[in-house]
Amino acid sequence: MRGLENRVAVVTGAAGGIGKEICRRFLQEGIRIIALDVNAEALKELTADLDATADTLLGTPVDITDYAGVKDAVDRAVAKFGKIDILVNNAGWDIAAPFLKTEPDLWDKIIAINLKGPLNLHKAVLPHLIAAGGGKVVNVASDAGRVGSSGESVYSACKGGLIAFSKTIARECARDNVRVNVVCPGPTDTALLRSFVGEGEYGQKIYEGLKRAIPLKRLGQPDDIPGLVAFLSSDDANFITGQVISVSGGLTMSG
Repeated sequence: MRGLENRVAVVTGAAGGIGKEICRRFLQEGIRIIALDVNAEALKELTADLDATADTLLGTPVDITDYAGVKDAVDRAVAKFGKIDILVNNAGWDIAAPFLKTEPDLWDKIIAINLKGPLNLHKAVLPHLIAAGGGKVVNVASDAGRVGSSGESVYSACKGGLIAFSKTIARECARDNVRVNVVCPGPTDTALLRSFVGEGEYGQKIYEGLKRAIPLKRLGQPDDIPGLVAFLSSDDANFITGQVISVSGGLTMSG
């Protein structure tokens, strides 16, 4: 894709299933990466698995709910690479349960990770994109934020909020040549989904039910997401901003 070579990207949730595949694709495109994740050991494994070097991937443990920590990580990244061109907010977390069986402490954690975290990253990174003359933001939300999802009420609210926030920032920052778009995965075979459906025979039944509901008759895989993220980060997407695109095998369709 055009215009990705030698770009610098911040990727959150970089050591998770989808995050790892985004980092893999970015390295293939010649992008240098600031890989942020709360799991320091997983970041070390990520660097080894992707055969990355200190010049191509800077693994930085950070809690994205802590603005001071996020800003410090971003500032250190700019000091190392000299700029930031791309921000990918990919980190997410949830525990599946009907809303009336959840408590405010759980709501607070879900909101902090899935909504406040991306707000912190925008606040820390956008000034660098603007100073560089423009850039790309790709926010990984969820179809749960577009159409709802039983057992994911607060998570869905956060992802819906992230979609609305992204459209607003796309409007506010268009004059600064910053494009902001949203990728919404449908059911994707990650650790988060496995924790949602459970293990054993019951979990397998849910998996099979999901497959039957998806027109393409399979669950998404982590490597189904990076192609769209790379496209939206490239010069080929220079006239695209404020858009929300599902990657769901056709489970959700809009237009």
